[in-house]
Amino acid sequence: MRRIGIWMYQNGGGDLIEKKIVDRLKERGIEAVTGLNLRQAYVENGTTICNGTKMEELDLFFSYNAGEQTQYQMFLYEALDRVVPCINNFRSFALTEDKFQTAHLLRNNGVPTADFRLCHRDDSARLRQFMREWKQMVYKPTDGWGGVGLTKIDSQETLDMLMPFLNQMDLRFFYVEKFIDYDNTDYRVDIVDGEYIGCYGRKAGGSDWRTNVTSGGSVFLREPEDAVVELALKAAKVTGLEIAGVDIIYDRSKEEYIVLEVNGIPAFAIPEQEKIGLDFNDKKIDKIVDLIDRKTKK
Repeated sequence: MRRIGIWMYQNGGGDLIEKKIVDRLKERGIEAVTGLNLRQAYVENGTTICNGTKMEELDLFFSYNAGEQTQYQMFLYEALDRVVPCINNFRSFALTEDKFQTAHLLRNNGVPTADFRLCHRDDSARLRQFMREWKQMVYKPTDGWGGVGLTKIDSQETLDMLMPFLNQMDLRFFYVEKFIDYDNTDYRVDIVDGEYIGCYGRKAGGSDWRTNVTSGGSVFLREPEDAVVELALKAAKVTGLEIAGVDIIYDRSKEEYIVLEVNGIPAFAIPEQEKIGLDFNDKKIDKIVDLIDRKTKK
């Protein structure tokens, strides 16, 4: 019997999703060990032991928990990925955790993104130059998620007020994007193993410009155009993610769709969202099980 490990988020219906995955894997003769939080692991002479499980003896490790990632877990995830197949593979997952590295790779492979710039932390003169050219820009922590830390800079005065705060954070560099003229909605497109799974829209709440649900945004049903799906498929392929959630918006000034972010742990629809018609969970589960099945066959 094949044996895999799972570490999956439990809130928002994640526990029910995990149970469905485990049950469907069992139907294929694949045993799943759950709750393998690498924060609780230690390594002894080449063996990573997590809650009594020797991780290197697994046929695959499925890591799917964005909210509880720590540097220690990422460190062990990287080491484990060199010995055991992981989903997502660590190289692609680590890439998409970094907004600059992701945008840089996408642009160099012909995928449109927001205009972006990176400069050294001591090069404040260049940052002010960017502000003069763009008029409005967004400061983004390269490793943030859920809209945390995003700061809209719409004047030189705002930038001057922000600089001391950023300097106190001891950042090595500044990553900024030109503020996009869009309708305050986006597409979140789910891709698994190179196949389109589903899509929904998100809308910024009130006067906010961020669509993230954690920032007050709301979810609504949305059918994507073919161009949106093709763009999401290309972005997932370029980054190498087996499971991807691609955020896409329409740039009204350039009159084109652009990729805003690529997420390596896109959440399943929560029960409340399923009630309004988001019905792609079962398709996503089946495709993930297919992917695990294929990757663990000897």
